[in-house]
Amino acid sequence: MNKMNRDQMAQRVARDIPEGAYVNLGIGLPTLVANHLPADREVLLHTENGLLGMGPAPEKGQEDWDLINAGKQPVTALPGAAYFHHADSFAMMRGGHLDICVLGAFQVSVKGDLANWHTGAPDAIPAVGGAMDLAIGAKQVFVMMDLLTKTGSSKLVETCSYPLTGVGCVSRVYSDLAVFDIKKDGVSVSDVVDGLSFDELQRLCGVPLRKA
Repeated sequence: MNKMNRDQMAQRVARDIPEGAYVNLGIGLPTLVANHLPADREVLLHTENGLLGMGPAPEKGQEDWDLINAGKQPVTALPGAAYFHHADSFAMMRGGHLDICVLGAFQVSVKGDLANWHTGAPDAIPAVGGAMDLAIGAKQVFVMMDLLTKTGSSKLVETCSYPLTGVGCVSRVYSDLAVFDIKKDGVSVSDVVDGLSFDELQRLCGVPLRKA
């Protein structure tokens, strides 16, 4: 089965981010989106720790460890970038000033519920960060994730079994097999990787889908 790799997924997300958008990239997989934004499109990237105007990841050996994102990864700053207190950064998040947030997920429900901070396992370490603030504060929430778990279960589910980060907040899911739009009337499939039929995708997900 063909699958998109991580950079291909990030390219697909970057393609859908419009000119002039204020965007937060969650830790992990979503940070790759910064490396694939078109050079001729102005997008202002925000981090929870107080940077507006984040650029792509630095070249290996060129890292400045005084310049990091909220996930403690080295980043770059574009000309004109602004640095500010993290309390102001969270006010920006909670105040509805972000157009898009891109997050990872353990599960997303067909109603757009998001679970991405804790699996509920007693030995797991919760990692909520600013995800709850982003989930409820951003105008749109995009999710990047592998569609299937290591055991083959779909992460797009009827109802999340993990603790929720946000309710009804996800509008689009970018996976390694397909792109899903989540609306009030259900989940539609806008893109599928080559070689994967809609019927097979439906079987893998195990939830109602429709063609866009």
